[in-house]
Amino acid sequence: MIPRSRLGIGSWTFPWAIGVPGYPRPERPLDPAGLLRKAVELGVGVVQFADNLPLLDLPRRDVEALREVARDFGITIELGTRGAEPAHLAACLELCRQLDARLLRTLTRPATSSPELAQVRDWVKEILPQFEAAQVALAFENYERHTAAELAGLIESIGSPQVGVCLDMVNSLGALETPRQVVEILAPYVLNLHMKDFEISRVPSMMGYVVEGRPVGQGRIPVGWVLEELARRGRTPNVIIELWTPFENSIEQTMAKEQDWARRSVAYLLSSP
Repeated sequence: MIPRSRLGIGSWTFPWAIGVPGYPRPERPLDPAGLLRKAVELGVGVVQFADNLPLLDLPRRDVEALREVARDFGITIELGTRGAEPAHLAACLELCRQLDARLLRTLTRPATSSPELAQVRDWVKEILPQFEAAQVALAFENYERHTAAELAGLIESIGSPQVGVCLDMVNSLGALETPRQVVEILAPYVLNLHMKDFEISRVPSMMGYVVEGRPVGQGRIPVGWVLEELARRGRTPNVIIELWTPFENSIEQTMAKEQDWARRSVAYLLSSP
């Protein structure tokens, strides 16, 4: 069982409620304050604001209001972004300071460029003293752009306990790596855990497969094994629920399913042995 204080939701728990480009928009998109309210309603202790709900352009008064609400309800805030350019990470670090956030999750590549891992390493080493002084961790998420071994090599080359991995349980399928392979390679570096689940099924023609999201505990991820393996390596990170909820007939139906899957995922992780 995961303690409530370490279990959380994020903006990728509710992407449909926030708004997904190319699909119908919610009548009232979920905003940062609304995401905090959902955490309170679900009874979890962490909220991660990621790149689909960025806070960098939020007015200072709204940032301060978020911090105060989080403090009032005992919620830990984490931030998420994309990219590793020093100027961008410095801006994110300042926002972490304002929100009492102790972790920034990022990806090696922003949406607009594709730096090599050697460049990412050099950028991080340039900004690293500021993260170390602020005691804010920088966690690189695994995804289809790199193998787990390549990401582990990046973390090793930086060589700081303040820099590690945000372990995602499904993203590396795009790099042809199974969740078990990814855990076995990246477990020693884990600072944060994105727990999402999935199912694989054949298409009706039998010529191909569909990978689709599921509530946590209802798919292929060996949740108990993942948590046990991380604990065995001395890693007990905050666990952020993420969902790949498929689109239904309308945005309203999809949002209702997303909310139900979030509720079921929280209940499963709070009750699992």
